Amino acid sequence: MLSYQHGYHAGNHADVVKHLVLLGLLRRLQAKDKPFTCIDTHGGAGMYDLRSRQAALNAEHDSGVSLLWQQPLQDPLLVDYQRQVGAFNDHRLRVYPGSPLLIQANLRDDDRLQVIELHPGEIEYLKHHLGDDRRVGIHHRDAFEGLLGLCPPEPRRGMALIDPAYENKSDYQRVVDTLGKLHRRWPVGIVAVWYPKLGLKRDRSAWLCRAVARAGLPKCLNIELDATAQAEDFGMHGSGMLVVNAPWQFDQMLEPSLRELRGFMGEEAAWRITWLTADDAAN
Repeated sequence: MLSYQHGYHAGNHADVVKHLVLLGLLRRLQAKDKPFTCIDTHGGAGMYDLRSRQAALNAEHDSGVSLLWQQPLQDPLLVDYQRQVGAFNDHRLRVYPGSPLLIQANLRDDDRLQVIELHPGEIEYLKHHLGDDRRVGIHHRDAFEGLLGLCPPEPRRGMALIDPAYENKSDYQRVVDTLGKLHRRWPVGIVAVWYPKLGLKRDRSAWLCRAVARAGLPKCLNIELDATAQAEDFGMHGSGMLVVNAPWQFDQMLEPSLRELRGFMGEEAAWRITWLTADDAAN
């Protein structure tokens, strides 16, 4: 399906969590002088105008980045996130950078970024926003097939971000299947998978976590943020990130970030960080 366009959702609470995790992983990769590769499987348009018709329809950024804009923050990772977004704006919050631009802004000379996007309209915007950068490769192809085709990358050190829209329910199974194949091809790679938490009748987040736990992947950390209480059958109330091969003490790095972030949200907001175990596969 090629109907999904992220411009309607840019900067919402799910983007904040996804990009906090992304920045945290980038900082861990940068802690060593060795170069790394990042692969972004669903690049989207790369940059989003928060004043556009798409973004204004539901103003989802009001539930996310707008809550943090120019606020006095304490947690270093949240401050880093605020600074990264601010670098693309002036005094007013006008645009929101997607994952490819956030990664590109943090590449060193020998680091590499490979971005995949299938939507024919989005990829043209993506090419424009990423510009002519020798460190960046852009691939117009299916995300899951493209990811496996690009692995193992060179340099081998690095991470992949998988964040499908899940408009097609088969994406959940494709994520699980791809994680298993990817780990066999690229066992040293860190893999971060975003997933939505939907209304009770449509939510498959628990199924996905159980399926990943059954796959027996190493050091799998689950990070979740609920912005509101779960509804019966409509809307996305929260989201999560599964991180395979999570860096040492990465949970401790994220805990103060989510604790402070939750304070900017309503009373129904909640967060949790857990390690997936064999027990999760059976629950």
